[in-house]
Amino acid sequence: MGEITTLMARDGHQFQAYLAAPKGAPRGAVVVVQEIFGVNRHVRAVTDDFAACGYVAIAPAMFDRVRRGVELAYTAEGVSEGRGYMLQVSKANVLADLAASIAVTRHAGRVGVVGYCWGGLCAYYAACELPVACAVAYYGGRIAQSLETLPRKPVMYHFGERDSHIPMADVEAIRAAHPAGIVHTYPAGHGFNCSERPDFDPASAALALERTLGFLGEHVG
Repeated sequence: MGEITTLMARDGHQFQAYLAAPKGAPRGAVVVVQEIFGVNRHVRAVTDDFAACGYVAIAPAMFDRVRRGVELAYTAEGVSEGRGYMLQVSKANVLADLAASIAVTRHAGRVGVVGYCWGGLCAYYAACELPVACAVAYYGGRIAQSLETLPRKPVMYHFGERDSHIPMADVEAIRAAHPAGIVHTYPAGHGFNCSERPDFDPASAALALERTLGFLGEHVG
């Protein structure tokens, strides 16, 4: 189990993060970037799981700039509320908060970023502009609309082939624009990694995690 800590971005913004430490010496660090539902029970569990795999893991509360302590359910109301917060967080805000999260975990070694849904887009931003070892983007929306800047660090992408939010045409655009990226697709819907979402697909989630851990092992430690 992790704990809540407080970080400060370079612009002076203070925000909370869920921090989980591994048993024994860390292999490196992983920044876990939330969906639009905040640092909720699922995101905390994912963070704990990366810590159990040997990484210092941290999940920054990316919506603290708008409203503190956001934890939303996977409902239509949660989607609507979460989108509202997301639209108020700029790319510059994202990069500032991720940079602070990277800085506070760098003592553990190299740092990777793993993001889910909106967090997948944030992980893409990190690979383009921040000092990370690698990034993993799970069903990151609007990456295909952000290809004017390409990652400088290795990126692995996971997409559901039946995703109603991200068409396969977007996935192919990412493949074409970023041939160095590793793109995996799964016979699943949008949020297939999350056991609390209706489109959870256990087999796809397990395979994606296996690939993610292998990728982190190669680039982070």
